[in-house]
Amino acid sequence: MSTVAPGATVLVREDGPAARLTLNRPDKRNALSLELMQDLLDALQRVSADAGTRAVVVDAAGPAFSAGHDLGEMVGCDARFYQRLFDVCTQLMETIHRLPQPVIAKVHGIATAAGCQLVAACDLAVAADSARFATPGVKIGLFCSTPMVPLSRAIGRKRALEMLLTGRPIDAPTALQWGLVNRVVPADELDAEVDGLVDAIARSSPLTVAIGKDAFYSQIELDEHRAYDLTKAVMAMNARTDDAQEGISAFLEKRAPQWRGS
Repeated sequence: MSTVAPGATVLVREDGPAARLTLNRPDKRNALSLELMQDLLDALQRVSADAGTRAVVVDAAGPAFSAGHDLGEMVGCDARFYQRLFDVCTQLMETIHRLPQPVIAKVHGIATAAGCQLVAACDLAVAADSARFATPGVKIGLFCSTPMVPLSRAIGRKRALEMLLTGRPIDAPTALQWGLVNRVVPADELDAEVDGLVDAIARSSPLTVAIGKDAFYSQIELDEHRAYDLTKAVMAMNARTDDAQEGISAFLEKRAPQWRGS
């Protein structure tokens, strides 16, 4: 089922266990206008509330994934607009991590500046072999400061700084080698590769996936001792859930588990 409003900047479609959100400003290379980011944020929250949604796929219409912020709306604005713009952008990226479902970026064409940020913020990413990634803000006098937050966490300091300080694009194989994306495939295999990830996620307990995703982001910036303190408590809690007990029993009894979501 699709949810489409006239002139919608984000198209929403239910596709089995996946909710598919399509950036829909192809004539602007899916530039992340304030309106589009707010619409994407609203769509993420809406589909996440549906118990049938097991994964969220973010893709794009037209020849590009996203060219980043809409520079056309960023000329001559007051401080209040700029603050609002980057507040919404930050809320969008943080919401992706807070959703209980994994969010998968399906990337073709270019993903630059805030578009590259969106890819880096997603939990998983699959790219066509022709995709390109860049943080070129330095070239126009507007450093990609917010994009560097998820970028540096995904690919490390030296590689992120190379992208940020030079503005040079990297190709899809380099993005794979550096850890910005999980898979690189020919463009005609992009759908199948993403579907494979969705199907693998959907086979597991949605409660367990949500617990694991939350724990991952909670521990990733902690030192080792504090990370163990957190995750041992999470595992003790997780072990007491109905789904964990069902999954363990099903494994021992050599049968398929029946998830309850509790």
